[in-house]
Amino acid sequence: MEGEIVNRVANSKLISFDLEEYYSDSERVILDVKEWLFMDMIIKEKDFREKVKSHNWSMYQNKSVAIICSADAIVPTWAYMLLVINLEPVVNMVVLGDLETLEIALFSKALSKVDVAKYQDAKIVVKGCSKLPVPEYAYTEITRLLRPHASSIMYGEPCSTVPLYKARKI
Repeated sequence: MEGEIVNRVANSKLISFDLEEYYSDSERVILDVKEWLFMDMIIKEKDFREKVKSHNWSMYQNKSVAIICSADAIVPTWAYMLLVINLEPVVNMVVLGDLETLEIALFSKALSKVDVAKYQDAKIVVKGCSKLPVPEYAYTEITRLLRPHASSIMYGEPCSTVPLYKARKI
């Protein structure tokens, strides 16, 4: 047919990889050790252990927790470890660091489960626009994971891509 409109994107062999599909919907919360310090300065072991023991850990059920200390204090490593011991059984994820560190850890966990072998010799477009806050780390990590398998990697949308990688023909 003359003048027929053909959707070349739909007919192409491009595979769209959408990082939003790997976004964890668990609630993100911060646990600030500052609230557990003596005089906003130090950890007193006996008092800290008592606070840990009496704390309602179920309030973090299925949440993702970032442990920080917003005070200018020296927090011993064992204190963070004790918090993780109590959080780990109830939370989705726990990290020492800010919300950005938490987001990176969540994506790292999710992307480690991607079966990259199914992208062998594929032409992949890593979707660029997202409604959810996908960190730049996720884009670089999926590129690192896919590059050994893909025949090409592009960024953007199937109708408008930025070419990034093309495997050499052997």
